[in-house]
Order: sequence, then C-alpha cells, then structure tokens
Amino acid sequence: MARYRGPVCRLCRREGIRLYLKGDRCLSGKCGIERRAYPPGEHAQRRARRRTSDYGVQLREKQKLRRIYGILERQFRRYFEEAERRPGITGETLLQFLERRLDNVVWRLGLASSRAQARELISHGHYTVNGKIASIPSLLVRVGDVVAVSDSSRKLAPMVAAAEKAGGRRIPSWLQVEEDVMRGSVVSLPTRADIDTQVQEELVVQYYSR
Repeated sequence: MARYRGPVCRLCRREGIRLYLKGDRCLSGKCGIERRAYPPGEHAQRRARRRTSDYGVQLREKQKLRRIYGILERQFRRYFEEAERRPGITGETLLQFLERRLDNVVWRLGLASSRAQARELISHGHYTVNGKIASIPSLLVRVGDVVAVSDSSRKLAPMVAAAEKAGGRRIPSWLQVEEDVMRGSVVSLPTRADIDTQVQEELVVQYYSR
C-alpha cells in the first residue's frame, strides 16, 4: 500500500496549519509548526513573503485536504471525479466520500489514535465491518454498517491506548459508539455541518475545474 513515509510535521509546516497527522500526539503541543512557523526548505522564509497566485491558493487547499486524509494524488482525483458525477454540491460530496473511508471512521470512533494508525491496523486485519474482517482502509462505509475491533485484537496495546483516550473525543452525530465493547455504527451519512475538517472545499473544486 503506497503512502507518504516522510516526517509528517514537515507537511504541517508546508500547509501552514496543524494537520493533526499524529492524531492525539499532536495535542501535546510539540508540533513542528509551533517551533518553526514557516514552510520547510532553505529559502522557505523568503518565498513565504511572496504573494500567492489564485492557482497557488487552490493547490495548497487541495494538498491540505489530501494530506489530512492521507491519500495519494491518483486516488484523491478519482474521489473528485466520482463526486463530480453525483448530484449535489461537488465539494461536499467529496468530503462525504473522504469521511466514509473506513480508516477515517475507525479514527472518528476512537478505535485508533490517528488515521495513519487506523490504516496500518486495518491492513493487518484488526477490525471488522458487520462481523467480517475488513482489511481495506479505503472501504466506504454505508448507513447501518457496524465497525468493531476484532475479538482477538482488543487487548493489543494500540487498541487499549486508543480506548483510554477516546473518552474526551467528540464523536460526530452521524456515528454512534459503544466504548465498552470497542464498537461503533453508522447511523446516517455525514453532512457538511458534521465534518469539522477546516478546509475550503470549493477551492479544491476550482483547482480540478481549471
């Protein structure tokens, strides 16, 4: 499974905001952007003072959204093309696809400490969907689906650590969680109001519509 393997704090600095790519660990106040609030690179501070073009603004917003959900360009573009074919507002439909990914749902339910950790644990078969092992992080959940930690994985250290921290996490209204049994269900499809991802999705639409 292809994925970014470099330092994730570098991505936060490039986008100029905390992307919380390390999940709960980003709340510790040790994010790289707090130490160096400018893009990475030898001449980054000088470049940062230049005026960004409309294309540059759109590109950065697209990159930010793609990196938040940990998706490579080819797959991200497929999501956009599918969202464009669907009725409704393209940007909101795109966000809905990203939210419905199994790795995101596992993280939202508090069954993993970050989306990256969720992807790794899913690929190793530690979660079930409707009672069956699911090993594809990009699987799109549907209303009525039940996502749970498999019985044999409940005592693993990552699961225990995630469960201990899940109590203070806000669960979106489109999901329902049963913390005592490490299980959650999809009660509705997410709307834009349910998605707290701080991104201007209309700029992403403009980027691909050039």
